[in-house]
Amino acid sequence: MLPTHSLVPFLHELADAASAAILPRFRSQLVAETKAGGRLAFDPVTEADREAEAAMRRLIGGRFPQHGIIGEEYGEERAEAECVWLLDPIDGTRAFICGLPLWGVLIGLRCAGRPVLGMVAQPYLGERFIGTGQAAWLERGGERRALHVRPCPALAQASLSTTAPDLFDAEEAARFQAVERRTRLVRYGYDCYAYAMLAMGFVDCVIEAGLRPYDIEPIVPIIAGAGGFVTDWTGEEKRGGGQVIAAGDRRVLDEALAELGR
Repeated sequence: MLPTHSLVPFLHELADAASAAILPRFRSQLVAETKAGGRLAFDPVTEADREAEAAMRRLIGGRFPQHGIIGEEYGEERAEAECVWLLDPIDGTRAFICGLPLWGVLIGLRCAGRPVLGMVAQPYLGERFIGTGQAAWLERGGERRALHVRPCPALAQASLSTTAPDLFDAEEAARFQAVERRTRLVRYGYDCYAYAMLAMGFVDCVIEAGLRPYDIEPIVPIIAGAGGFVTDWTGEEKRGGGQVIAAGDRRVLDEALAELGR
């Protein structure tokens, strides 16, 4: 495997290709279909999602034909490979079709079963959050800024985010609400952008459920590189999808896990 830092320019190539497919369609009169059999009652997909993922898959196939790919729109290809790319072309399609810039392109690389490199790109705002697990930074307008989570001593002082209550089943919702009641501030609807803000030091905790690997694995190296934590609801190291909690401060993580485990 190539060193992860040497693959950052390729992350940018992938983000450029996705952006070229997506931006002309943002705030246009797109037709949104809903996916069948999903967990959400309305789980939209557009031609922007499909064309962006197809463009990234072409680049990966041309550059790294031995690598695998797991993507939201076109499924798995060589998923058993040593290195596998995780692609979510528009994480936050519901925000996208509403004209809100709270969506992002998720690009991640898993090697030997571990997330090692990731990017959250927000083409409309010109932001790219990048993480290698050891470091994380924001690139915007030719500038580069290191990302660091902020200290937060307790849930009572924390800001909490989740994308939407309908991510949770009834039992999960009750557990989430136990955490929610103890926090200072709760915000909904940010999708992947909430995790980017956690890495940047503006959000303290994100709790979600029902995620797929491409929803969270690209984010793990960013949060870790900024000094934060991503686990499942039992505190185990996060791999794959399902239930997720991310926190910038270990004290907040431990309190939230205690509530989720009740």
